[in-house]
Amino acid sequence: MYICLCNAVTDHDIRRQAADGVRGFAELQARTGCSDCCGCCESEARACLQQAVEQLEAVPALPAFVAVA
Repeated sequence: MYICLCNAVTDHDIRRQAADGVRGFAELQARTGCSDCCGCCESEARACLQQAVEQLEAVPALPAFVAVA
């Protein structure tokens, strides 16, 4: 779903940025332009980013390799 209509930023875009290491709203804005026009989407964009970060941090890291017998 679109979060920022002004810059066509979707929830998928925000989750992708979180997966790429974005943890702060200022960095999200710099990378996507989200909420830099009218600002109406700021609270929803912040919530979406926070939720994405929390989900990423809740998933245990997979091992770099898996030994095969």
